[in-house]
Amino acid sequence: MSKIDLKSIKENTQASCECCVKIGMSTCGLAAGAEEVFKVFETEIKKRKLPLTVRKCGCIGLCCAEPLVEVNVKELPKVLYGNVDKKIALKIIEEHIEKKNLIHDYIYEINM
Repeated sequence: MSKIDLKSIKENTQASCECCVKIGMSTCGLAAGAEEVFKVFETEIKKRKLPLTVRKCGCIGLCCAEPLVEVNVKELPKVLYGNVDKKIALKIIEEHIEKKNLIHDYIYEINM
């Protein structure tokens, strides 16, 4: 594969992930309730017509904090929230995604 192809793949991947929510759906995530969290994000983002994609992903690497949710929206750093349940998922949508306020009590990692 040429460098041009690799560069193109990287740009396309970054563009497709620019505004998205990823939910860790590995075995530990599923056991902790990630499927319910995924459904909340999927339903609410469609209902509110938010310009985001909701994706399932594999292991994020912090099993003790499952379900893990990575939120990447414009104008804010990429944030990894842990121990997310249905109530916290709704709070992330309302505060982080819609109002652009981070929810510090559930943050496990921030990437600038």
